[in-house]
Amino acid sequence: MSYILNIETATTVCSVSVSKGQELLALKELDNGYTHAENLHVFIQEVLNEAKLKPSDLKAIAISKGPGSYTGLRIGTSAAKGLAYALGIPLISVDTLQLMTVAAQKSEIKASYFCPMIDARRMEVYMAIYNTNLETHKPVEAFILDKNSVSVFNSYDSICFFGNGMTKCKEILSSLKNVSFIDSVVPSAANMPHLAYQKFLDSDFESVAYFEPFYLKDFFIIDKNK
Repeated sequence: MSYILNIETATTVCSVSVSKGQELLALKELDNGYTHAENLHVFIQEVLNEAKLKPSDLKAIAISKGPGSYTGLRIGTSAAKGLAYALGIPLISVDTLQLMTVAAQKSEIKASYFCPMIDARRMEVYMAIYNTNLETHKPVEAFILDKNSVSVFNSYDSICFFGNGMTKCKEILSSLKNVSFIDSVVPSAANMPHLAYQKFLDSDFESVAYFEPFYLKDFFIIDKNK
């Protein structure tokens, strides 16, 4: 059986699931700020217990690779790589924005294109655009939304926005025609099984030694004493 452990820590949501093929067996998650360090390994043990599995039953570890929080991604990636190395099983990475789109497509909203947005502070968001087949129409980028830049979406006949980045920009986005919004979509390991299992079947694996999360933007340390 292709049991896969799925880890999602790209935002404030700490989420872990276990799947068999594309079937979700167990899920544990909490959206309570950046509590990943204290909760992640506890959640991993809890989902394994719920699914009545041992770590040795796993065939792969899947990690939501970003973009997102630097600290959250580091914690999730470290755990995923450590488990994959210790168990001698493959490491799979899943695009965070794409897995959010999986959740959006489960809703009753009908659209030709889907645009997940993760808050990147101020009026900047991490975003991409996917079609109904989850194919990338506009690649992941850090995008500053204002009254002028929003015009880039006018070429889409119908587009759905979601994610915490959408929430802060909803007023600007509402000026567009043929748009819809979903308020409840967050990155969740519940939506990773389909994407992770397809990569497992394709043997699309990451190097456990060299894999790094997709931060999108460089991480800077600021010395407040200067």
